[in-house]
Amino acid sequence: MDNDVLGLTTTESRFIEAAQRDGRLFIDQPYDHYTEANHEAWRRLFSRMTERWARFANPQFQAGLANLCLDPNRVPRLDDVNRFLSPLTGFQAHAVSGYVPAYRFFDCLRLRQFPTTITIRRGDRLDYLPEPDIFHDIAGHVPMHTDRAFADTLVRFGECARLAAERAAEDRDPKARIHRLESVIRAMARFFWFTIEFGLMGRPEAFRVYGSGLLSSYGEIAHAVESPGVQRYPIQIEWVINQSFEIDRYQPLLFMVESFDHLYEMVGELEEWMRDGRLDNVAPGEPGILEADLRSFLEAPL
Repeated sequence: MDNDVLGLTTTESRFIEAAQRDGRLFIDQPYDHYTEANHEAWRRLFSRMTERWARFANPQFQAGLANLCLDPNRVPRLDDVNRFLSPLTGFQAHAVSGYVPAYRFFDCLRLRQFPTTITIRRGDRLDYLPEPDIFHDIAGHVPMHTDRAFADTLVRFGECARLAAERAAEDRDPKARIHRLESVIRAMARFFWFTIEFGLMGRPEAFRVYGSGLLSSYGEIAHAVESPGVQRYPIQIEWVINQSFEIDRYQPLLFMVESFDHLYEMVGELEEWMRDGRLDNVAPGEPGILEADLRSFLEAPL
């Protein structure tokens, strides 16, 4: 067959287009569809990140990377990833065809399932990522899922999403329900962004990266740690939930947790704030709330 038919390149895969057209979100990974160009993109991405991970990544990530036994030269099979991952924390990577609406994504975390993109970016665009790819998801996120404390934190975050859906279902004022739910989703998205995606761990004088957006970015991981233009502060929930962000540039503001036990406690605090209604009116701004995300909470099967 033609490589164009078989390839699993980000935004260019006919297999993914067909799955989306058919409404299939959770899919199998058609491993034979990866081309040599896809494998070469993985090899180059993995090779150039190895030194950066050694310098900037937290020890739990580095241990997780070793535990997963990823092949630096070939796109991983999710079945192989799960064979090493599941016995450690119960998490499993599940292939998806595209964007997973917010509630469904967070509820997957509650169930120790990680929706995983199976396409990979083009080899001539290693630093341009219009959407997540398998390198971001498997090499950036999944090594952290091998750590018990971090995995439990993701599960607890998923439980927060379920609480948000339950609160929305009990709200009898339609207009107020939408306003409050949009605010809660925005607060949760900001918290996830500044921790799971772009978090630092340690103290101001000695810290490492644990956020997956940084762990999968050759340029930004060094920028986050070394640039004098980045503001880095110990995490405070009132700052994080009210802080907007932009996804198409290096982050100028980052937050630090002391440990993954500390991060777990912070998610507990987020849950308490949600129960008390303190997330119902956070500062406006980015991220915008997609209709699909809002609907996913309103229609959640509770």
